Amino acid sequence: MKEYIINVPSLQSLPKRLSGFALTVLCWFMWGYLLYPIITVINWLRGDYGVINQMRWFGGYKSLLELLEIYVATLLILGAVWLVWIVLRKLRRQRILPAAKNVVSDIKIAAFYQVDKNQIQHFRNQKNVTVFFDADGKITDLQ
Repeated sequence: MKEYIINVPSLQSLPKRLSGFALTVLCWFMWGYLLYPIITVINWLRGDYGVINQMRWFGGYKSLLELLEIYVATLLILGAVWLVWIVLRKLRRQRILPAAKNVVSDIKIAAFYQVDKNQIQHFRNQKNVTVFFDADGKITDLQ
């Protein structure tokens, strides 16, 4: 598999790396916090006495149901925010740029890249084309 994404974190500035690390740690803490009620219920159903005593201390079964309501509401809100984010990104990506509507002829392409118009027609029909550039970025040869 080819790796198309450039993965060079050393090119990021120090504040960007630190903020990315802090955001990662915050997300892991949130993930653990959201999993805590599920772990508590599993331990309670297994008969873990520490959890049972903790439930008695915090109000028993009714407080557990209140916590589960908060947990479900939090998950629903996070899911809704996630769906809105996906829809907004989808709508933003469908925007057609004004420059994409311009039709460029072969003559303009040949003039811009300083190549012969016949070469453009010939290489358009080829499967593979190798383009050679000089140090200034100008096309020197096509094969």
